[in-house]
Amino acid sequence: MQPRSLKSKHLRQQHSGFTLIELLIVMAIIGMLAALVGPSVFKHFGGAQRDAAKAQISNLSSALDAYRLGMHKYPRTLEALVKNPGNNKRWNGPYIPKLPKDPWGNDYQYRFPGTHGLEYDLYSFAADGREGGSDDDADVTNWE
Repeated sequence: MQPRSLKSKHLRQQHSGFTLIELLIVMAIIGMLAALVGPSVFKHFGGAQRDAAKAQISNLSSALDAYRLGMHKYPRTLEALVKNPGNNKRWNGPYIPKLPKDPWGNDYQYRFPGTHGLEYDLYSFAADGREGGSDDDADVTNWE
């Protein structure tokens, strides 16, 4: 016969762990929390992409202004910020190391002369990749 303390220790070891019901309850709670928190996290992620696009547009605007100081006019294309267009001796670039993509992986759009009251238009089509849009898909621009 085994001593009482060994027998009770053996019984306690035998019943340690989680049951399937307990695991399912924990998984259901985690799922409910994810359903509540997930949409707000993605909402902030979309806002962060828009903020990043605004910052990049500001940086590109600064590079365009630096180009204008040296060349006395704005360039026809954004590529002129990286590579000398036509081997002009006044070109003092590159004004930026390389042309960035917007946070959605698309090229920034540039129009000179501008059509929104500024000398040039600089914008991103945002998430939908098309001009225009509303709310989360609205273009990110230098004129708004």
